[in-house]
Order: sequence, then structure tokens, then C-alpha cells
Amino acid sequence: MAKFDFSKSIEACAARYGEDADAVRKYMNDGLEAALTLPNRGPIKFNADGALDQTILDAYSTYGFYIFEGVIGREELSDIEEDLEELRTRFPTHPGSEVDMHGRPALGADCKGPGLTWGKPLSDPLGGTEIANGRHQVKLQELDAGEDAPEATPFILLGSLQFSDAAMRTYGHPELLKVAACINGDDFAPFTEVLFIKDPGYGAAVSWHQDGDSHWDNPDFDEDIHGFNFMAQAYGSTPVNGVWVVPGTHKLGKMDIPAMVKDSGSERLKEAVPIVCEAGDVVICNRQLVHGSFANSGFEPRLTINFGFHKRSSVLDVEGAGIHCPVETYNAAVIAERSKVIGYAIDARKQKYPDEQPYSYAPFADAKESFAWTPASKASIKDYNLIDLSI
Repeated sequence: MAKFDFSKSIEACAARYGEDADAVRKYMNDGLEAALTLPNRGPIKFNADGALDQTILDAYSTYGFYIFEGVIGREELSDIEEDLEELRTRFPTHPGSEVDMHGRPALGADCKGPGLTWGKPLSDPLGGTEIANGRHQVKLQELDAGEDAPEATPFILLGSLQFSDAAMRTYGHPELLKVAACINGDDFAPFTEVLFIKDPGYGAAVSWHQDGDSHWDNPDFDEDIHGFNFMAQAYGSTPVNGVWVVPGTHKLGKMDIPAMVKDSGSERLKEAVPIVCEAGDVVICNRQLVHGSFANSGFEPRLTINFGFHKRSSVLDVEGAGIHCPVETYNAAVIAERSKVIGYAIDARKQKYPDEQPYSYAPFADAKESFAWTPASKASIKDYNLIDLSI
């Protein structure tokens, strides 16, 4: 694992913390060492019967996350980089702007649903607020980004599949969809899709939290009831720019994060480890896992194509949490409408990678439904994230 050398970024990060510099440096280095000893990384592997390899399932169940290495090849990574570079030219010039850098209508300017969110450089915009039902219970330390820093930088792009064809194609990756079926059943349901943007020297923090909201008191509670997220890495993930997790907490129910901080003596939670991986790796992360990310005060960018899936039983006829979209009850018709993006993604990927065996999504196959990714279908998913299946 010597290929992971983040010493320069760790030093730069530690220096921002003043009298806590030594403690931060040690925390980052110790966390990196601990992360690389965990037996939870490797290629996606299936058995002859199509089931996900048992060692992967066991590691995912034990730790709450697994790093699938080398899922996205060089060709697709280049496609993603080009798409996302072009996408950024369409961002609003600043929060509230309706035009991009070229004076065109900005990306998402005509959408009703949430799109691009912004954050003050090296801040924690969610911690200690009532945003997302108050699940970010503590505020992480906010750092000084310097006098030359912009007032705000791009943070999260919600509803990303309507904006990025490359993200749509990654969403339709047949092996990832097969993993989703192995964990959540052949009739798995979608959740939400976003891009997380952590620019070097500016990227905002995401305070410690658990993603689940609706089922903590459910009598059928289990470690998978709130689903999972895939986190596809365009540039890689480091202790400085990446997500940190507390392994195993996905099995423990709703956690008292302020108490965890108090017990740890600081915001640097004991037993937490960073998710460390390379460009092209895809992380599967249980939504119930305690996780968060510090402000990216290092030198490496992070851009994560984030998308999640649920067990159908977790969302069918369930009232949503109202975190990612307005509250409503997800009946079969709502789930079917929201699932159309799976069909479009499968076809979008088939068009780009015709030699690849496309995934067959059971609910569509059973209903003999087919989907074609065309300019008209792209227009039809505008504001699709208004019915994210948020639990």
C-alpha cells in the first residue's frame, strides 16, 4: 500500500490547525495506517451462481463499507473528467446567479428541484444546523482559507443525472447494478444521485452523521434497512479530502454523535478511519454508518459520483423523510416513476460501451418495459429528483 503517499497534504492540513497541528497530523497518519490494514478492498467478484463473493459480503457487513478497486477504466475516467470539466463551465458564476461564466443560462437555473449548493471555503455548512432534519449534530472546526479565497465554492450538485451524461453512464454500470441486486434484491429501488465537490484548499467539510432517518425504530430494523451509497471516485480519496467512517456503527442503531465527540476529546472521533482509494475505485458505504469529511485543506481534488439504492421493502408505502425532496408516501407508482432513470442509464451506457453486457433490471424485464436514452428522454427527467426516495 506504499502507493498511497499523502504526506504533503497531511502536513498542509495539520498546519491549518495551529496548536492542534501535532494531534491532527498523528490522527491523519494513524487513520491512514489503520484503513490500509482493513481487509475490505479488492475487485468486484461474483460466484458462478451470480451471487456476490461471500468474503466481500462478510467484510461489508463487518465494517459497513467496501472499496471496489478498478471498477472504472481509463477510457471511462477520461469521459467523466471531460464531462465534469464541461459541466463546471455551466455552473452559476456565484450563489444566486442565473448565468454561467459565458453568460448563458446557468445549469439548473430553470429547475424547481434542488441543484448546485455552495459552501464557504473550508467551512462546515451543515454541522450544528437544522438542515436535513438536524442529522449533522456537531460542527467541525472551520479553517481559514486565506485572503484570496472566493466567498463560496461549489459543494454538492443534486439531481446530477439530469445534468451529466457521464454520471448517467456510470449509474448504469452493469457490475455495480448487479452488486445492488445482490445486496438489496433484484427489485432494488433508487435513492438519490449527487456529485460531491471537494476542491483542494477550499472544499467544505461534512460533519459527522448517519444518513438514515425513517427506520431507526422500525421493528424490522437491520443493518441494511436504510440502503447504501456507491461513491465512484473521479480523482481518488485521501485522509485529507475523503470521507472518514467509524467501522461497524451501521449495526448499532441511532448514534449519539455529540457523546462520541465528547468521549473522543475532540471532533476527531476515536476508531474512525479514512476511505482511501484511487481514481476509478468505487466505494459501497452503508448509509447507517457514522461518517463525515473534514475540510479539504490539502492538495488533491475529490469529485465523487454518488448514487444509492434501497431495498424495495424499505420504501414501498413508506412516508419519506423530507430530506432530499418534499415529503410524500412512496407508493408503487412513485417508485416506478423514479426508477425510470435506471432504464435510461442502462441504455445510455449501452450506447457508449456497446461491447459490454448491459444489466437487466428485473422490474423492467418482468413488465416488458424498455427505455431509450435520447434528447427527449433527457428532457423528460428534468427535476426528477423532486421524487428522490429519501428515507
